[in-house]
Amino acid sequence: QVRLVESGGGLVQAGGSLRLSCAASGRTSGTYAMGWFRQRPGKEREFVAGLNWSGDITDYADSVKGRFLISREHAKNTAYLQMNTLKPEDTAVYTCAARYPGQEVVVTSQSYTYWGQGTQVIVSS
Repeated sequence: QVRLVESGGGLVQAGGSLRLSCAASGRTSGTYAMGWFRQRPGKEREFVAGLNWSGDITDYADSVKGRFLISREHAKNTAYLQMNTLKPEDTAVYTCAARYPGQEVVVTSQSYTYWGQGTQVIVSS
């Protein structure tokens, strides 16, 4: 299976930025799409951003459009989530996920097979 490990979370003031990383290891052969999800306190897990294998298709939740950017570096087997202009409501555990096939972006968490453990992001006001 594919193992995903997130990093880069932390405490940041509103208006600040963080860059989350998602390193993939294990059986990473083949093409796969990446997604970032988050779970805010007391709320259901929600889709944040997605990127297909070739990098020409992206999707973002309305709440983060214009502020977050998803990217990946195939040579490093790593995906990123650049988070700018953070708001207190962005406080959540952020988790990366992967799925096959990788040609399209899927926004439902049930469609993703591999998941990381999550990294905490706290945005103070």
